[in-house]
Order: sequence, then C-alpha cells, then structure tokens
Amino acid sequence: MSRINAVGQKFDEGRLATVLVAPIISEKATRIGEGQNQVVFKVLRDATKPEIKAAVELMFKVEVAAVNTSVQKGKVKKFGRSIGRRDHVKKACVSLKPGQELNFSGEAA
Repeated sequence: MSRINAVGQKFDEGRLATVLVAPIISEKATRIGEGQNQVVFKVLRDATKPEIKAAVELMFKVEVAAVNTSVQKGKVKKFGRSIGRRDHVKKACVSLKPGQELNFSGEAA
C-alpha cells in the first residue's frame, strides 16, 4: 500500500515502518524537545527528509513542521590489540507544529 504526501510523492508504508529505528532519549534531546517542540530519532542512513516526515506522521499521528538530519561518524575504538569502529548513525531532529505533542513515556494524557 502507498502513502502520498503533500507534495505528491508516493511512499511505501512498509518502508516507512522501518525508517525510524529508535527515539534518542538523552539530556540534550530532552532539552531540545522541551524548549523547541522537537523530537530526535535514530533513522536509517539512506532515509530522506520527506520519508522521515511521512514516517513520523504515519506512526504517531502528529503534524511535522520540519526535519533536520545529521550523520554522526562512528568512533574508532581499541580493545586490547584489536581496533574496531562503531557504526555511523544518522539522526533526525523532527520539529512538530505548534499544539502537537509526542509522548514516549507510555502514559496517556
């Protein structure tokens, strides 16, 4: 089944269900969320801004104003003699429209 956004782009709902990997709940993300009505998600590395917007609107039934993305490069870590690298992570900072709220605590308001 397909989903069409405001611009007329089609998205596969199966793909949209996998775009959002996890919410990022940290001190910085919480501070951003409270002050600017934004939510931070870990997303697939090949996800686009329109896909992220459509996925958030589909999953959480809220209206999204804007999406900002950034890619955090994985750190090089040493464990004994072996050297490894953490995976690169793409983050999406989703701005919600005024009056919209997204709650992860599981409590119904």
